[in-house]
Amino acid sequence: MEAQPHQAIAVAQFAPGDDTDANLEQMSRLAGDAANRGALLVVFPEYSSYFTPKLGGEWVRHAQGLHGPFTRALAELATELGIHIVAGLVEKVPDEDKRVANTLVALSDTGELVAHYRKMHLYDAFGDRESEYIVPGPLDQMPVFPWHGFTVGLQTCYDVRFPEVTRRLVDAGADLVLLPSEWVRGPLKESHWRTLITARAIENTIYVAAADHAPPIGAGNSMVVDPMGVELVTIGEATDVGVAWISPSRVAEVRRINPALQLRRFGVTER
Repeated sequence: MEAQPHQAIAVAQFAPGDDTDANLEQMSRLAGDAANRGALLVVFPEYSSYFTPKLGGEWVRHAQGLHGPFTRALAELATELGIHIVAGLVEKVPDEDKRVANTLVALSDTGELVAHYRKMHLYDAFGDRESEYIVPGPLDQMPVFPWHGFTVGLQTCYDVRFPEVTRRLVDAGADLVLLPSEWVRGPLKESHWRTLITARAIENTIYVAAADHAPPIGAGNSMVVDPMGVELVTIGEATDVGVAWISPSRVAEVRRINPALQLRRFGVTER
């Protein structure tokens, strides 16, 4: 069988702040850099539209609709550069005056919103209580979309600690999973980050592209991992983009060697 062509994807790492316009300026620069290096899909972190070190009531005031100015700006950028863009949005929730949604938006190279995802597993761990200010997403979400021979799935940050989230996406056909994150630094947290991303890639024989916040709050270490668990590109602590070339043929090759998905004897059921 003829090998399928490689495509370039990028993870874009920066530290979003409380000025949405300033965040968009950084994202435009990073996306332009990635596109100039050949990337046709760029993954930005969780909470790219707005972020403060502590969740609070001001998040509601800075939340936007799913099709609001932030998403429209990304659609324009995606169209201008001819790339897909995925990023985290602080989304306004109807009839909620104290909480928002932690949402991902995926824009196509023509500016179409091809998928969105609201984080299901909230970060009530390691001393934080994300659920005080964030509404969890529904369990019936299946955020996947086609891209250059891949089926792309979306999940967010803390979701990676729950293997069934990725497995459900893989059952829906995903062979490339994007993981926008705000992985808070702390004892052993960087080790957890690398281990969990690599495990999700290996056990599902997929690519995983994970984009984190740059320090000082985030752990950094944004990366792309292939279906054998190989780190194709990793960013350290800097604000930067990392570009990796990926191919559906690599997924097929690994699955011939390691048919773990065919051999498994358990499914995923809702709790």
